[in-house]
Amino acid sequence: MPDVAVDLLSDTLTRPTPAMRAAMAGADVGDDVFGEDPTVRALEERVAGLLGHEAALFTPTGSMANQLGLRLHVAPGQELVADQQAHVVRAELGAAAVFSGITSRTWPSVRGLLDPAGPMSLVTTGVGPYQVETALVVVENTHNFGGGTVQPLAAIREVRAATRERGVAMHLDGARLWNAHVASGVPLADYGAEFDTVSVCLSKGLGAPVGSVLVGSAEAMASARVWRKRYGGGMRQVGILAAAGLHALDHHVERLADDHARARRFAQACADAAPGVIDPEGVETNIVVLDVGAAGLGSAAFVEGMASHGVRTYAVGPAAVRLVWHLDVDDAGTDTAVAAAREVLASA
Repeated sequence: MPDVAVDLLSDTLTRPTPAMRAAMAGADVGDDVFGEDPTVRALEERVAGLLGHEAALFTPTGSMANQLGLRLHVAPGQELVADQQAHVVRAELGAAAVFSGITSRTWPSVRGLLDPAGPMSLVTTGVGPYQVETALVVVENTHNFGGGTVQPLAAIREVRAATRERGVAMHLDGARLWNAHVASGVPLADYGAEFDTVSVCLSKGLGAPVGSVLVGSAEAMASARVWRKRYGGGMRQVGILAAAGLHALDHHVERLADDHARARRFAQACADAAPGVIDPEGVETNIVVLDVGAAGLGSAAFVEGMASHGVRTYAVGPAAVRLVWHLDVDDAGTDTAVAAAREVLASA
């Protein structure tokens, strides 16, 4: 495989900027297992405040933040419901069942977008010993496998009202909630207000090397801290990593609009070159999913063709390819990707 000049495999690939590395090197630290790391505490307080919740917990990974959130709401033998493309059911390796005895059911979705009828058709409560009880609805925003789609706040609020009446909790997998906030203009706290717990990731669009944050009530986060230790996630002088998150919040949120614009420009170029591979109007954030089958290509052939031009992409299906814009892909890199895609699509 040729050298990679433009890496669009994922926004998890970003490397810390020199300024972020300096912030990490100068971080004030303590032992976080004892709650004594001042930089971690500052990050947790900052994120909890942004999302309008009482408290927060720093975790090494987004999957751990999600799994702790699920554990808080769903007892063993109860169920969560999520859409069929959701990260918690498709990409966390069955962790909810393995670690917490949670069963899952899913509703079909189009591009991952939330239709309130979907979850509410599955929620089952008050059935005694005869059926599995639903304890949690999970929503993902933005939606990864849906192509970076932003969930409509009105739909979220409709589900929240219905679940509140049924005594069912809601968890937001907000790994890319920063992107949803920048793209939609909806304040982070408005999203946060509709959920009992929210996870947000620092190591995707924000460019930190490691880390996610779970927010919720003070009582819930105290319980999550215990379970984090049980899961092997208790960390010591981790303020070095939390400092990267604080730097990212200060410097890398608003610039997400640049990623969105570049992704949209690439999508438009592909639509012009091969009508049918994508609708550019559906590209809301930093993720582009091409239906290369519409151009007569399989995903493997498209990925290989792009790689021959030094552009790395990711096959997510037999005819679907995902490309993700991030901190390390600038306008020149986008130009390279556009030129490569035009040539590969034309070859079909």
